Amino acid sequence: MATLSTSLTFTVQKCKPAELVRPAKPTPRECKLLSDIDDQESFRFQAPLIQFYRYNPSMQGKDPARIIREALAQALVYYYPFAGRLREGPNGKLMVDCTGEGTLFVEADADVSLEDFGDPLQPPFPCFDELLYETPNSQGMLNSPLLIIQVTRLKCGGFVFAIRFNHVMSDASGMMQFMFAMAELAQDHHHVPSIFPVWERHFLNARDAPRVTFTHHEYDQVEATNIITPSANMVQRSFFFGPKEISTLRRLLPNHLRKCSRFELLAACLWRCRTIAIKPDPEEDVRMLIMYDVRSKINPPLPSGYYGNVVVCPAAITKARKLWQNPLGYAVNLVKKTKGSVTEEYVKSVADLMVIKGRPHYPLLNSCAITDLSRARFDDVDFGWGKALYGGLASATMGVGQTSFCNRVKNNKGEEIGIVMPICLPAPAMERFAKELDSMLNEHHQVDKLEHKSVFISSAL
Repeated sequence: MATLSTSLTFTVQKCKPAELVRPAKPTPRECKLLSDIDDQESFRFQAPLIQFYRYNPSMQGKDPARIIREALAQALVYYYPFAGRLREGPNGKLMVDCTGEGTLFVEADADVSLEDFGDPLQPPFPCFDELLYETPNSQGMLNSPLLIIQVTRLKCGGFVFAIRFNHVMSDASGMMQFMFAMAELAQDHHHVPSIFPVWERHFLNARDAPRVTFTHHEYDQVEATNIITPSANMVQRSFFFGPKEISTLRRLLPNHLRKCSRFELLAACLWRCRTIAIKPDPEEDVRMLIMYDVRSKINPPLPSGYYGNVVVCPAAITKARKLWQNPLGYAVNLVKKTKGSVTEEYVKSVADLMVIKGRPHYPLLNSCAITDLSRARFDDVDFGWGKALYGGLASATMGVGQTSFCNRVKNNKGEEIGIVMPICLPAPAMERFAKELDSMLNEHHQVDKLEHKSVFISSAL
């Protein structure tokens, strides 16, 4: 069910220093404002994605690094803001200076084969820092490249594609759109992307007369004490949920909640187990921030091709004691209600709050966040070598202090086999988390025994 980080080590040799890839053609020199949903303090971080590709005999003699580099240059003609740099305006407002300076690109080779990474592929990935090189002075928000891409060829003929993007520019859906455009151009199926990018960030700006119309617990100002911060004692671990595990957790719910979504079920499971693991004060509030793509809530719909952030993070909130003393259904119900509270007006209220309160950060005390990438289709991105065996976020530590995600995983035949949920916790808390989750997954066996016993007694009567 769970996997710890592997002891696999290997050497990555960079062919040359990171280079700046500029748009293949001249692009407009202009300044573009981000939306008030983009420009949140909590989105000011770099998000790493990673894709693993198998050897494809039909691509023999073709270099993935060269093909992807050329596709990147072509894609930047249309997505030219990615080739610019962030600047800060009045009141800390971020904007993109479309300078055409380019994005960073690294070409490398590794003395390792794809099968060495294990089956199925899932985070945490060994030597990840070597598969996505941190170029000096590239981590800053301002005046730094907005994308870093590394293509690492493997000795088996496969390769790894890794990309780090600045979250204020795009959410997962927006980045997926950009990567699909690169893939189309790499395969030369189209001379232009099939979906043209749309900026139009004003659609998600605060209203002329901003007004906060909802209670936003995701922005509560909480005194920062007892926060879990990265340290040498932090452990990343992935937990696998196949059909059997999902079915087991559903059976712990009352009948009226069993039709909840898989994501709602796993978010509630994570929240409850994590709360027990970190041992907060029983009377303190604990929050589960649900990173929620709200494109379907916007009416009229945003233009096709919009690639900015369309994400809000409503927070389910309760006392720690209530969360761990109640069964799983209590957490599921809170998660469902929180998701159900999100409307178009909620999104407008978030944008207005950013302006009124000066872009507050999510509370870090007793908070965790989760996002659903299981339908994002990152692993469907095909540069010509076929779909990725794994595609999605590479790390559970980014943005909000502790962010997890649900992502689909495949076996080495490319068949989807379940969901992986990586988390990051101090080592002792991780042990408690795993123990609590095992206890929940084994609880149904006791339920089965009771049910069978009841049936036997009834028939005996």
